[in-house]
Amino acid sequence: MGMADVWASDPAGGAVLDEASEAMGRDVVLGCHDEAALATTEFVQPALLACDVAAFEVMRNEAADDPVGVAGHSLGEFAALVAAGSMSLRDALELVVIRGVAMQRAGEEQPGGMTALLGIGSADAEQLCEQVRRDGVLVVANENSPVQVVASGSIPAIERLEALAAQRKVRAVRLGVAGAFHSELMRPALPAVSEALSAIDIRDPRMSIAENVTGELVTEAGRLRELVSLQLVSPVRWDTGIRSLARAGATTFIEAGPGEVLTKLMKRIDASVRAVAAGSPDAARIALAAT
Repeated sequence: MGMADVWASDPAGGAVLDEASEAMGRDVVLGCHDEAALATTEFVQPALLACDVAAFEVMRNEAADDPVGVAGHSLGEFAALVAAGSMSLRDALELVVIRGVAMQRAGEEQPGGMTALLGIGSADAEQLCEQVRRDGVLVVANENSPVQVVASGSIPAIERLEALAAQRKVRAVRLGVAGAFHSELMRPALPAVSEALSAIDIRDPRMSIAENVTGELVTEAGRLRELVSLQLVSPVRWDTGIRSLARAGATTFIEAGPGEVLTKLMKRIDASVRAVAAGSPDAARIALAAT
């Protein structure tokens, strides 16, 4: 089964996927069964976005009220913008394709990579980076939880970091990505993304968005436009964003769409909140019924 099938089975989710298919010029559900399509950034990133938005619409159709706020990790932030009413689905789909192509080109111009550091937080990770950051770019790019961060940078710097991590008994896992995302090596991608953003209508969200660059809750369109562009070269402060939502009153976090990676992270960030992965319409209904 493709990742879109489960959401297409629900009327609310199916409507989103139909809209996405029309905007993309190809059937999203069928494309998620096509190995050739799934090997391309141009299809996969907008398809993931469409599935996330479809999942959210299924839950919104079932829920009595809007949530306290929304958040999305990196690419997922665009789904959060659509869910909050700040950006149309069509605009978001076009934007993530432009963003994906620009990031791929930046990765080819300035090769880099990313490695996850497990069992340590951002402060300890920054200390490790500082010790091996000589001529190459190396930054803490994803502050995922108190015990998981991701470093991003030039290949020599990443390799030096992994060697030092091994000496310090810190587990390092190289990620299968095509560039040093959320670092200065992505700066060549900024002009294309900024130009695309300037042509898109961004509205004040109807709920708070815990955005990636600062982890703060944002409710103003102009600020969102600025931060979405900066996301390319800035760390994803996921840990901070989840804590911001919790302080605003969120007690249950539901991960919309495929997978449960963020659910596991949320449980590490704040054990007092309830975190649930809703991988199907039925799972979403069960999660909502328990809130």
